[in-house]
Amino acid sequence: MENNKRRNFLKAGAIISGSLLFAKASGFAQTNYNGAKKNTVPDVKRRTLGKGKHSIEVAYGLGLGCMGMSWNRSFVPDRKYMINTIRKAYSMGVSLFDTAEAYGPFINEELVGEAIKPFRNNITLCSKFGFEIQDGKFIPGAFNSQPKHIRAVVEQSLKRLQTDRIDLLYQHRVDPNVPIEDVAGTVKDLIKEGKVKHFGLSEAGVENIRKAHAVQPITAIQTEYSLMSRDPEKDILPVCEELGIGFVSYSPLCRAYLTGYINERTKYIASNDNRGSLPRYAPEAVIANWQMIEVLTAFGNERGLTAAQVSLAWLMAQKPWIVPIPGTTKLAHLQENLWSADYEFTADELRGLTQAVSNIRIVGERYATPQTK
Repeated sequence: MENNKRRNFLKAGAIISGSLLFAKASGFAQTNYNGAKKNTVPDVKRRTLGKGKHSIEVAYGLGLGCMGMSWNRSFVPDRKYMINTIRKAYSMGVSLFDTAEAYGPFINEELVGEAIKPFRNNITLCSKFGFEIQDGKFIPGAFNSQPKHIRAVVEQSLKRLQTDRIDLLYQHRVDPNVPIEDVAGTVKDLIKEGKVKHFGLSEAGVENIRKAHAVQPITAIQTEYSLMSRDPEKDILPVCEELGIGFVSYSPLCRAYLTGYINERTKYIASNDNRGSLPRYAPEAVIANWQMIEVLTAFGNERGLTAAQVSLAWLMAQKPWIVPIPGTTKLAHLQENLWSADYEFTADELRGLTQAVSNIRIVGERYATPQTK
């Protein structure tokens, strides 16, 4: 049984590698997207966010978080390589791409819009509204989900994204000054107008999820969820299951911590990286939490997996409607992340790993202030 599973895992990897070679040889990965009706990787696993006419099918079970390609991860990679990375992701089977007006602000939407243009009609494009942005500057902690503002943001996002609709539009954070019913009602009108296809909430609590869902059915909740951040298991995942709402996990690798590449000596550029201000990334917290990396590495070493792959595979094993959106700026890590979708835990493996990581007391909150409201 174990040998068969490993053979299937390696076989799937070979298929992906072959598709990459084919894409490179044919030029598809760079320019030849016109007329493509589906991604090049055959028989990829799929997951569904939401239900009925409010559902979205996601190839591979993973999406691509694009924020770090232009913002908030210390360095800013060369734009042309990030465009190529997004296009390679598509050629490898990725069908969901996530951005937001706040990322930059604006520059990440512009990057994503240019990158996906050749295959726009074949993917799910996600963006977000909800923060106050003045004179091109993101105002931390300032919200604006007034209906008039939502409409203005959508119009601007459509231009930057070079498209006529946003497939999944999230409220980025709950605005305490605007009833969630008004937010949902505004998005409902935008859906009727064809400018938006589906509605989502990011970091919303159970009460707001229920209120919004009663006005406009929600396709997905996007909240931080990883082996280091498991709060959604308490109440958010149960309400999603009850209402038939999908769940999109952002920072599924805990902002690269679960890759094992971050340590207590890692330096962050404060002007373009929030990790230095987050309690969990303080040197003493990184050291205290390192036993998580040790557990994941030990599990992965016996099965040919990296710590990152174990982390992502564990997330997808929790519920069939959970879709992680790991971000990356490197093609090697992109392929590594996608391969995680091919690993299937036995019941004993999943039980044992879950117990092992549950015994670890995580030091440091994920944010300095609560996000879910």
